[in-house]
Amino acid sequence: MGTGMGTGTGMGMGRGTGMGTGIPLLLLLPMLQPAAGNVHEPLLILEGPEQGGIRLRCLSERPFSDVQLLWTDGKGENLTGIPAPTDTGSAGSSLLLRPGSGNAASCRILDPRLQTASESSVVVADVFFPATSPWLPAFLMLLVLGVFLLLAAAYKLRQNQQLLARERKNQQEIQEEIEDLKGELEEEIGKFQKENQEMEKKIGHIQAQLGFRRAQSNAVSLTLDEHCKHPNLVIQGKSWIVTSKPGSKIHPKAVVVAREGFSEGKSYWEVEVGDGSDWELGVLGEEIRDSLRNNGGRFPEETVPGLEYSQGEFRLPGGKLERNSGSCRVLGVLLDQESRTLSFFDAEEKQRLGLLPLKLPGNLFPFFSPSSDGKALGIRPVGVGGPQQ
Repeated sequence: MGTGMGTGTGMGMGRGTGMGTGIPLLLLLPMLQPAAGNVHEPLLILEGPEQGGIRLRCLSERPFSDVQLLWTDGKGENLTGIPAPTDTGSAGSSLLLRPGSGNAASCRILDPRLQTASESSVVVADVFFPATSPWLPAFLMLLVLGVFLLLAAAYKLRQNQQLLARERKNQQEIQEEIEDLKGELEEEIGKFQKENQEMEKKIGHIQAQLGFRRAQSNAVSLTLDEHCKHPNLVIQGKSWIVTSKPGSKIHPKAVVVAREGFSEGKSYWEVEVGDGSDWELGVLGEEIRDSLRNNGGRFPEETVPGLEYSQGEFRLPGGKLERNSGSCRVLGVLLDQESRTLSFFDAEEKQRLGLLPLKLPGNLFPFFSPSSDGKALGIRPVGVGGPQQ
């Protein structure tokens, strides 16, 4: 192997065999070691920027079977290249030169058989390397952070939408349950109100019967006064009253008064009115009773407290009726001198018909005015199925 070494410098522009159509810029520093035979210098091609560095290509005119291609940096350290054969079969190698490697690279072709070596070097100025902004890492970090926040926001939004959908579904189910409960509650309230009304009706009926029973517990005996009756009236026995001329209109009304008068406490009596079309029952004062005795039982033109029945309707002047129509075959009368009231009852139904406040003082006497159609009235003892005889 010869000891001589040849050196040379060159700068050129060319196209490597089998390379792209870009115009490479070459700065070559050939270093030759002469030996026997022809020596071919490596061809260095600057292909251009790539992945933050510059791609270099080294070409030889001889195939890999004859030569070896080695790369070194500006400090003489070996670099690893990539074999890159050409279309013609000649040897080639590729190297990516990155910043910080001294900006220099050398390609050496060794011929072991001839024991020769040739070398080409290139120095690339910093301006040819791709510029990297100092803000790029921060930008990339912010970009990654932004993407992460965007994904997190999208994930959170989706979670919120799912949660909102579940909440709406739950609210809808709760609303449906509320509507069902309201329906059940309204149904129960309706049942309760109906039962309450029925109960109140029963209680009212029981109270009415209780009031009737209390009134009935004050029963007294009555007899009719032959000397205090209208001349057209006929008394049968002690308690039956009939008209002598059915269908005749008597004015003023024909009445008969009981012998008994009551000035204190409570007094109750019952009268069988039957199916008479019109009649009147009540009480009058002692003065009016005396007037009837003196006038032959002709009723005076003044109002006395009593219950009237005519054409299927009840009338209670100055009082309050609880039932204003219907039939009543047995009438109960309660004279309450303690509360100064006169009450009338349907004795068969055990219900009160009406209440009349009393304004007459002193001793009061029951009076009876039978129907003008000839139907009789009869005083009935309490607890007995017929009138007194």
